[in-house]
Amino acid sequence: MEVLAHKALGCFVTHCGWNSTLEALCLGVPMVAVPIWTDQRTNAKFVADVWRMGVRVDTDKNGVFKGEIVGHCIREVMDGEKGKEVKTTSKRWMDMAREAVKEGGSSNISINEFVASLTQHSKS
Repeated sequence: MEVLAHKALGCFVTHCGWNSTLEALCLGVPMVAVPIWTDQRTNAKFVADVWRMGVRVDTDKNGVFKGEIVGHCIREVMDGEKGKEVKTTSKRWMDMAREAVKEGGSSNISINEFVASLTQHSKS
């Protein structure tokens, strides 16, 4: 978390495991998605196509990630036109995540309701 939160960080090259994806989203860090297997491909699709806070590295015909393609994606996020959109969108997601977890936010309310339902159920 300290590394992802550092001001010097321009983007995060990630395999798109759920924890690292969520941490980057909450910290507003643009991502270069390099998914390997299972849920990582779905998470990478969300990063690039739904949340629009990163780009996804394509593989060659053999399913291999080429270094020059990864490098191109990093440059695109850092300096390209797509990078401008990604940085703006990443900040917007960070702001929404912070709003959700603060006192009275949607996530805060949901977790409090969940805990209350557990404590009520245990008293029955």
